[in-house]
Amino acid sequence: MTTQYNINEITKGRNGFGLPFSDNVASAALAAAADTSLIVPLSSAMGSVQASANRYVAVFSYAADAEVYVALNAAAAAPAGAAFAAGSELNPSAKVVKAGDTIHLLSTAGAQVSVAFYAIQEA
Repeated sequence: MTTQYNINEITKGRNGFGLPFSDNVASAALAAAADTSLIVPLSSAMGSVQASANRYVAVFSYAADAEVYVALNAAAAAPAGAAFAAGSELNPSAKVVKAGDTIHLLSTAGAQVSVAFYAIQEA
């Protein structure tokens, strides 16, 4: 079961500054310039009927000097010079994802990264 991140005030939600430890965390040492993928868990959140309909907040952690480009369901890409690379975001802190999505990460120089997943009730 994935740790709940209750954002709905009606159901006694919590703020995002004091999250409990997640029971669904993945870590990796990214190789330089290699696209690395992570599949969002299919585990069913408590009260959810269908695992593939689950939504999560993916909370990313990396060193302050790391440059990690992140994309959803497509290869991550770093910009080349002054040209913008479409579809990838540099060092996001957290993103809403759904079960079965594939998160792609790319670091130009290599980096340590971890992603913690918290089940949410709405997108």
